[in-house]
Amino acid sequence: MIQLIEILKQKTNLQVNHINNILKLLQEGCTIPFIARYRKDMTGNATDEVLREFNDIYEYSKKLIERKEEIRNILEQKEVLDEKIQKQIEQATTLVVLEDIYSVFKTAKSSRTQKAIDNNLEGLANIISCMKYDKKEINQKAKQFLNENIKSEDEAILGAQDIIAQRYADDIKSKEVVRNLLQNHAILQVKQTKTFEEEGVYKNYKDFSSKVKFIPSYRFLAISRAVNEKQLTLKVELDEQRIIENIEKYKIPNGANSSKEYVLKAYIDGLKRLLLPSLKREVLSNLKEKASDEAITLFGKNLHQLLITPPLINKVILGVDPGYKTGCKLAVIDENANYLQSDVIYPTKPKEDYETSAKVVLQLVKKYNINAVAIGNGTASNETASFFAKFIKENNLDLKFAVVSEIGASVYSASKIANIEYPNLDVTTKGAISIASRLRDPLSALVKIDAKSLGVGQYQHDVNQTKLEKKLNEVTEALVNKIGVDLNSASYKLLSFVSGISEKLALNIVSHRQDIKVFKTKEQLLDVKGIGNKAYEQAVGFLRIKDGLSILDNTSIHPENYDLANDLLKQKDLTKIDLSFYSNKYNVSIQTTKDIINELLKPGYDIREELPKTVFRDDEVTIESLRIDDELSGVVRNLTDFGAFVDIGLKNDGMIHISKMSEKRINHPMEVLSINQYLPRVKVVDIDLKRQKVALSLI
Repeated sequence: MIQLIEILKQKTNLQVNHINNILKLLQEGCTIPFIARYRKDMTGNATDEVLREFNDIYEYSKKLIERKEEIRNILEQKEVLDEKIQKQIEQATTLVVLEDIYSVFKTAKSSRTQKAIDNNLEGLANIISCMKYDKKEINQKAKQFLNENIKSEDEAILGAQDIIAQRYADDIKSKEVVRNLLQNHAILQVKQTKTFEEEGVYKNYKDFSSKVKFIPSYRFLAISRAVNEKQLTLKVELDEQRIIENIEKYKIPNGANSSKEYVLKAYIDGLKRLLLPSLKREVLSNLKEKASDEAITLFGKNLHQLLITPPLINKVILGVDPGYKTGCKLAVIDENANYLQSDVIYPTKPKEDYETSAKVVLQLVKKYNINAVAIGNGTASNETASFFAKFIKENNLDLKFAVVSEIGASVYSASKIANIEYPNLDVTTKGAISIASRLRDPLSALVKIDAKSLGVGQYQHDVNQTKLEKKLNEVTEALVNKIGVDLNSASYKLLSFVSGISEKLALNIVSHRQDIKVFKTKEQLLDVKGIGNKAYEQAVGFLRIKDGLSILDNTSIHPENYDLANDLLKQKDLTKIDLSFYSNKYNVSIQTTKDIINELLKPGYDIREELPKTVFRDDEVTIESLRIDDELSGVVRNLTDFGAFVDIGLKNDGMIHISKMSEKRINHPMEVLSINQYLPRVKVVDIDLKRQKVALSLI
């Protein structure tokens, strides 16, 4: 444990007492959101981001220490653990270095090496390696190693060279030299295959090459996808002659005898046959991991911006899933996201029944006093938007529509979650409900969809899915607990992201809510099956009851501090409180007292209230009507390393390349843009009717 604390001290900026406190809290079953919000005085005010990073370092360091112990035990059993190796193991700071040390002692060798060892040629390998003898003397000594399997001196020398080649490939310093050369000087060489599509999506990567250390992550992910699709091949190239010259210079002594030729030849064989192929695979693996990690980080940032989109409060919404032959599926949800009614209209081809469609929608609008319309941006979206633009004008309605991304709606409608929530509805109705819910509360709706189906970031299907899911959970958990969750309206899926609440407990809460109709106090949570004191402690501060018996239940104030909060409520002016007096009286930190006062000043506050609201439309745009230099407004839907995708009212989002975002040089689109940002002016710079793509510029 002492060793672990020391590593954590070196790798984080946290003090030892805070490290000990965090570890203790984690071992007690406290969640990161709970620790960040309610145990600030124990952690030095560490944020949830700092705590997650700490936890990652802790898990890795623990794994490193455990692996060191495993390797020590194995080497002790083999009776090869000396002081030098023991020191190397102790000083290893990464798992890669540790495995390099251990690789020398692994029983698995190349088949040629193992064959030579089995034929007792290690002694001859030692003799040749010392380079004290000339070739003639080596031939003479080789005779001592002949047996029923090794018939000649040449065969014995070749076998010994295989052992020397393996020793070179296993040598830690040699491995590190070649690894550094690959990292700094290797070239990634891409070639087209016979099945390469000249005008396909990978046309820019035909005969592409780049230094490994300079290739952007999104390019590597694109190339990797093309390799998987058998359109491109990928190789790592390195100037091998440079390494061979280094071997001659640094590994062959000046005074070596003529047998050095055997050693040099063995080293070169070890380099080309064993070490380089292994390290080239490692380079590609590291590139993939780095590209995947960077894409996941970008995904996390995009997801945060997407989920923090302000909800549409107190509105009855009509969700529309557009279509042609099968019609447009409609679903109405109320202010609390409760499903009210569904229908189907046929305003688009082939029926184009405007009159009946308008009649159906008008009836729904009047019956439920619908305030807003959410139209999915998929097939027939433009034609559906055109219908609603005409319908609203003709009926002189105070009604506007927003086109929302329907990515993942079909995934949700066929999911286990949708079946639990709406067991008696068909998938098309569930899809329309999902579209309406995205306009009402993106956070609540989008947590129900798996990470790779959300349509933000880049190459979600090509990255490490376990890490992607982890990032989704971390971002969602952090945001859900930062905003707070309405205990009386939240879905079970949203509740499952609350600190301390598992999916099973979330289902139990929803079931209990249905039985009692409404939670009036947070304390009623303790009546829910499966929620004990620990789960209650971890979760209760992140839940809200809007119209409960106590104003405190609509804040993030933890019940453990209700006595202090009630005392503060008796004061006339909370901005003129003696913080030290109340902190001492209730034995809490001044920071905790400040947090409680801030909550009392703004009960029910939602951080999303201060962000830009949803942009509505009442007209339509078609790609055929666009011209170069036209100016439009739009909303940013996705950010990648190379550009931004902007909803300008078309089926496909327009794209602003990073070079068209600012007159000043920027390193990433996130420096100037964010998800759901409204752009009052973007200029059309290119139109590709065939591919239905539009290029835009902010300059």
